[in-house]
Amino acid sequence: MKMHRSEKIWLTLSFGMIIGFMLITGYQTFALEMGPPSHKERIDPQKVDEIAPFDNPGITQIGDKEYEVVMTLQIFSFNPGNIEIPAGSTVHFTMTSKDVTHGFQVAGTNLNAMVMPGYIQKITQTFDEPGEYLVLCNEYCGAGHQAMATKIIVK
Repeated sequence: MKMHRSEKIWLTLSFGMIIGFMLITGYQTFALEMGPPSHKERIDPQKVDEIAPFDNPGITQIGDKEYEVVMTLQIFSFNPGNIEIPAGSTVHFTMTSKDVTHGFQVAGTNLNAMVMPGYIQKITQTFDEPGEYLVLCNEYCGAGHQAMATKIIVK
């Protein structure tokens, strides 16, 4: 099969662009460390209740309008349940799963995380608008998955 000169030029340019994009992405990820943070902290999922800070999950005020929420996710529940904070607060979530992979999605925000057993997930969000924010598990975790929800109440 004979290719026209213009086809060869377009193929060469296309492959060159693909290779260029791969090199740029690799450089950013490895040399500039711009890759997504993941799997940095590990925990034994069988001993979650014995290891700090997950041995005492809850809400702690760590500054003026700044809170830390230590949360464990387990089959069909979030611990702690409902979270109440004042408007304008920054919340640092530290989460892990005791059993299977769970999701942590806060409706109405861009807060969305996958929480896996054996790993610690940390995310931060500022809640400026008062109201109730629905927190859902968006990873299928078993037969009662649809009931796994809680609320963040911003006053």
